[in-house]
Amino acid sequence: MCTTRRPARGFTMIELIIFIMIVGIAVVGTISLLSVTSGRSADPQIRKQALTIAESLLEEIELAHFTLCDPTDATADVAAHASDCSSVVEDWGPEAGNSRPYDNVNDYVNSSTHVGSYTTDANGGSFPSNYVATVSIKTESGLGPSGGVIMSDNTPANMNALRIKVRVTYPPNNDFVELDGYRTRYAPNSLP
Repeated sequence: MCTTRRPARGFTMIELIIFIMIVGIAVVGTISLLSVTSGRSADPQIRKQALTIAESLLEEIELAHFTLCDPTDATADVAAHASDCSSVVEDWGPEAGNSRPYDNVNDYVNSSTHVGSYTTDANGGSFPSNYVATVSIKTESGLGPSGGVIMSDNTPANMNALRIKVRVTYPPNNDFVELDGYRTRYAPNSLP
């Protein structure tokens, strides 16, 4: 009787060890990727919240009046020059009695070199914890089309174009979102 041996089936010990190592490396890589992803899953929400604060503050400032006279002045809606104001020429910083929202674009900072800091919205509601918005407003000379440049400087009568910069810093690493906007004065027709 002649018996033939069948070839052995299965894995050798070396093949089994190599397979376990490959699967182990793949599992460790997948778990570490999931750990990083889940650990940072709130970051987009935090950044989006900071962006929302910056957008709303920039919009609030850009929608404020930008007149030669304080909007409470009787001639604010017709004054074509600062000398046309009957009492209060609009200048940097809020006038006495103003609270947020201010009545003019340049009320949000005390000068073109000042940076205003805000932790509340226009209604007085606090921003989320550790969110701080800063605002800087500077005159922008040279804004406008070629040959039609809008001249502007820091004197109240010549603040014709402003660059508004809003920066919101947020936790955990004091990252920030920064937005820029421009506002031009088109007095005397700037009051509703």
